[in-house]
Amino acid sequence: MKKFVMAAIGGTLAGIVATTQVAGPLLAQETERNSNLYEQLDLFGDIFERIRSQYVEEVDESELIEAAIDGMLSSLDPHSSYLSPEDAAAMRVQTRGEFGGLGIEVTQEEGFVKVVSPIDGTPADEAGIESGDFITHVDGESVLGLTLDSAVDLMRGPVGSEIVITVVREGEAEPFDVSIIRDTIKLTAVRARTEGETVVLRVTTFNDQTMPNLESGLAEQVKAAGGIDKVNGVVLDLRNNPGGLLTQAIKVSDAFLEKGEIVSTRGRDPQDGERFNAVPGDLTGGKPMVVLINGGSASASEIVAGALQDHRRAIVVGTKSFGKGSVQTVMPLRGDGAMRLTTARYYTPSGRSIQALGVSPDIIVEQPRRQPVTEEADAPKRPRARTEADLRGRLNNDSLTEDEIRQIKEDRAKAEAAARLRDEDYQLAYAIDILKGLVALSGEE
Repeated sequence: MKKFVMAAIGGTLAGIVATTQVAGPLLAQETERNSNLYEQLDLFGDIFERIRSQYVEEVDESELIEAAIDGMLSSLDPHSSYLSPEDAAAMRVQTRGEFGGLGIEVTQEEGFVKVVSPIDGTPADEAGIESGDFITHVDGESVLGLTLDSAVDLMRGPVGSEIVITVVREGEAEPFDVSIIRDTIKLTAVRARTEGETVVLRVTTFNDQTMPNLESGLAEQVKAAGGIDKVNGVVLDLRNNPGGLLTQAIKVSDAFLEKGEIVSTRGRDPQDGERFNAVPGDLTGGKPMVVLINGGSASASEIVAGALQDHRRAIVVGTKSFGKGSVQTVMPLRGDGAMRLTTARYYTPSGRSIQALGVSPDIIVEQPRRQPVTEEADAPKRPRARTEADLRGRLNNDSLTEDEIRQIKEDRAKAEAAARLRDEDYQLAYAIDILKGLVALSGEE
């Protein structure tokens, strides 16, 4: 027994000695690191004073400090940045859904400005700007080497003024110029319409208006259709949606889920992680769903698409999304400025991060590029081919009732409308066809 006690004590003493031996170097390392940090801060102060006193022109000290802060933040990742008081105010206005500009969401890649997505119905969208375009010059001035905020500042200007941007696009041999007239951008967060028996919810952004717009838009379409039983399904169109508020992405996902996790966020400290779960209640009553995405679907859009895909609540159709799987927190600073800092990564319910990978569609469907109008396209179409119904003296079909004939004509009109939609928006038409197939397989009327 005495031997056992001595062994235990010996082990304890050895542990104490070992701990003491390790603590010494760790303490020295921490002291050295703090010393290096203070030296670097002193170096920053020295450089700041030399610029103030010796630069060839007089400098604005506040602008110098702001530039240093912005450089520090932008060195972290493309989504962290300093917001001047003016930029912070503009961001608050944009979140509410109305602002001035071109109507494009941009990021930075390889020193150039890259278009995440054009916003529906804006000057940039109408000018033909596409997701994935690179902007290399603004009014002839190169944006290479500029911070993202500086490049965006070049694109800002009075409403009604003209701007010429130089675009490099995949598949185009040479860069080309695009002239755009700046305008006030009024975002309609959700546009709802019905195609045949399918409700199409086009979500363009995630701001304070998104969930209220989605609820009211869906309710209006269901009422116009004669009730939810007259609707065969819902297409949630998230194409070219650059994202927005995390809270709105969670609410939109929850609108179509009865239970389960929607998204989780994980920061540097595991204790700061959060999980967001759905509560009972599906606005569609469980109707089949298709989600449309493309390379311009980013951030909040990817949260929604990933959640509905993981829960097998919707079939995701289109092309791979943008791949922004990080969360930014906007922190107010003294002087009315703010700091946008990446504080976490988000994960879909299955635990996957889409950072730099994007959400992969269940069915990949490319959207044909817009074709320029040509004389051939404008030429009169060939006359419709003659059928039996056009022949003089034909026999009448007296085996059908008037109601049956009317139903045949209505079905034919729907088919012709679907064919026209394929020419206008191939991906959407494909999504609606999928819903028709799901309804047919389920045996619903």
